[in-house]
Order: sequence, then C-alpha cells, then structure tokens
Amino acid sequence: MTSVPRPPHIDGDSGGYLLDNARAEAGERFVWLAELFDRVTRGHFDRLGIGAGSRCWEVGAGGRSIPDVLAATVGPTGYVLATDIDPSWLEAGDGYDVRRHDVAADPPPEPGTFDLVHARLVLVHVPDRVRALATMVAALRPGGWLLIEDADTALQPLACLDDSGPAQRRANRMRDAVRELLTGRGAELRYGRTLPRALREAGLVDVAAAGSFPVGGLACDRLEASTIRHVRGELLAAGLADDAEIDAHLAAIDAGELDLTLAPLISAWGRRPTEHPPALG
Repeated sequence: MTSVPRPPHIDGDSGGYLLDNARAEAGERFVWLAELFDRVTRGHFDRLGIGAGSRCWEVGAGGRSIPDVLAATVGPTGYVLATDIDPSWLEAGDGYDVRRHDVAADPPPEPGTFDLVHARLVLVHVPDRVRALATMVAALRPGGWLLIEDADTALQPLACLDDSGPAQRRANRMRDAVRELLTGRGAELRYGRTLPRALREAGLVDVAAAGSFPVGGLACDRLEASTIRHVRGELLAAGLADDAEIDAHLAAIDAGELDLTLAPLISAWGRRPTEHPPALG
C-alpha cells in the first residue's frame, strides 16, 4: 500500500455525512474501498461499452481511483467530470475535471450530454435519493447509462460471519454500533436492494443488477480499522462503545484474528431511452 496523501484541509466533524472527507481516515478508506471494489466497477464500465471518446460523470467521487480509471479509459478524446460535496481528495489536471457539487441540491452539470453517470456508495447516504437520481438521469444523453453501486447492510448485517468467539461477537457489536450512527445521519441501510426498481421508476430501460460480497483478507481488515478510527469519537459520544472495547477490536484486527466481511455491494444499471427508438424490422 502506498502512503495516503492528506487533503488540503483536515477539519472536524461536518455534522452531516458520518464518514466525511474532512478527516485523514477518509483517504485510508478510499484506498481499501478501491482495492475491494474497483475491479467490480471496471467490469461494469466494460459491460456498458465505455471506451475511447466517452463522456463520463463520476458522482461523489471521494478519492481518485475511479476518476483515474475513467480518464485512462476514455483517453484524450473523451471527458471525465469528478464531483463531490467535498472534493478535497481530488486533483484536477489528472485527465479529469473536478467540481464541487451536491447531487441532491444542485442542478445537473452539462445536462443531456453524458454517456455514463456513475456513483458508488453515495446514494445510501443521501436523504433525498429520488432527487439525486433525477439529477443524474437528467445529465445522461439519450442512450446513456446510469450505474449506481450501493451497499445493503440489512441483507448481511454481520462483520464476522463466523461469530465463534468473543472477538468475533465484539466485532459484530461494533458493526451494529456504526450502523446505528449511520442511520442517525439519514443513511438507508436497505437501499441497495431497491436499486433496480428505483432506476425503472426514474425512467430508465434495460435495467439489470449484480452483487459483490467480499469476505476476509487484508483490504476488509484495513477498511474496518480505518472506519472505526474515523468514527471513534462518535461511538464514544453516543455511548455505543467505550475506549477499552474499541482498542480491543482494533488490536484483534491488527493481530489477524478476525475474518471480516462487508455488506453486499449491489450494482444496478439502466439506460436513458433514446428519443426516437429504432423501428423493429
């Protein structure tokens, strides 16, 4: 793993999104999320025909991994826009443009022009998901694809599937505590399963979906540790854990005692209808 750069500013809690970009731990989370899911996401880009010359909007980009992938994919004849409500971890000039943008509040950038609009682990945290989806659909050209990838933590609620001992049961309690914090910030923990229906209701066609479910390994361990460090203060303030419990959980992760897993990532895609569908022949 390469060292994680710090964004230009590190502030305190934003009071909104629990896993905000303003803390150093966010950069660690981006690295391990990329390790776990970028291959999955790239496979969907290939399936949807994204290539040289495509125009792409990456919504809620967070880190640089997917904007970098898209920039390499579309090449100099294409265009990539990476947006985030806090774009501190993004760098314009790496083959893509960067813009501060709130997908649930701001109008779509360059409406009707994108071949692909993609968001991963974004909408589950956005209270006004219907408006956010409408904004992304409005940015698509006719025939363009929307790809949404979001977790469904209620489908698989455990941190350790094999809760065989006290360390594993503690890990599962900690995962429940983090979910309680997320729910308190407006996250919808059953959102992933609704994606195909949500895309159809947004007017898209050719809707399909797939799931990814990583179990065990270094990336799951490191993502868990960085997440717990990120929200440690909130866990303590809410009385959901104490210092001894958090320290013991982090020590068990570092010792390799846990086979940690994640909630399933549901990837769903749909196409904006063409204005003049071809005649059947």
